[in-house]
Amino acid sequence: MNEMLKMIFFDANTQWVLLGTMLLGLASGVLGSIALLRKQSLIGDAVAHAALPGICIAFLITGEKSLTALLIGATITGLLAAYCIQFITSTSILKEDAAICLVLSVFFGFGIVLLTKVSQSSSGSKSGLNNFIFGQAASLVGNDVKLMAGTSAVLILITALLFKELKVLTFDPAFAKGLGLPTGLLNFLFLSLLVAAVVIGIQAVGVILMAALLITPSVAARYWTDSLGKMVVISGIFGAVSGMAGTLISTLREGLATGPFIVVTATVLFLLSMLFAPERGLVTKWVKRMLFDKHIRKEMLLQRNKRSGFHEL
Repeated sequence: MNEMLKMIFFDANTQWVLLGTMLLGLASGVLGSIALLRKQSLIGDAVAHAALPGICIAFLITGEKSLTALLIGATITGLLAAYCIQFITSTSILKEDAAICLVLSVFFGFGIVLLTKVSQSSSGSKSGLNNFIFGQAASLVGNDVKLMAGTSAVLILITALLFKELKVLTFDPAFAKGLGLPTGLLNFLFLSLLVAAVVIGIQAVGVILMAALLITPSVAARYWTDSLGKMVVISGIFGAVSGMAGTLISTLREGLATGPFIVVTATVLFLLSMLFAPERGLVTKWVKRMLFDKHIRKEMLLQRNKRSGFHEL
């Protein structure tokens, strides 16, 4: 515990990583809430897996592990995957889940092939690209974290500015179109924001688990409210807490991957929400039902006593 406190208060690199993962969790929670209600949560999973070939191609082109170049490559293939899903869904008989499965498998398989090729090369054996599978926030340097934190802040700002439009588009696309809103452009923009959130979180959380950071906080927040505005705030808080807690836990011992601990923290918050949320929590419902049954039994007993007293008279 003392070592953790020292790292938080005196280690500049740990402070930067904490800030980056906090903002990443916040942005993921905010965007994940909208994606959940739009039934597009699994697109984030496909995009995360599709980013791997872009990372490998960028490394093969540049020959060095430049985070900016790798993120550009991941963004290109991530966007390509997202739009492939939309294209397949709109122009074929395939449902969205089948399109997501198809795109995810093809892109991730291609990425694994490229990653194998990179690891076999002389420069690739020490590239550290394997960190992108499960995430390794400790490998981030100051400039990397600044880029991640800055992008997260921009994503949150854009979502806040377009919140009303995205809310209308989420709940009633036909009404949004009737209002004259550019629904196609808004959908394109939201997918781009989702891709950006996935891409910047890949090195910290990893391509396999990044989708969980998008989905889990928003699902947990759904237990607490019916309001989209409140859900976005709660989901953002859950995501930020998960990012910070997972990062701190991974710093306790060298070699611990950050992504799994972030996801485990988010899962714990989900379980607590599922059990103890004020209205929808399973334990809360059980307690309310027990109290209601007790009240009914008490009322029935009073009614029986009243009838007994009436008959004696």
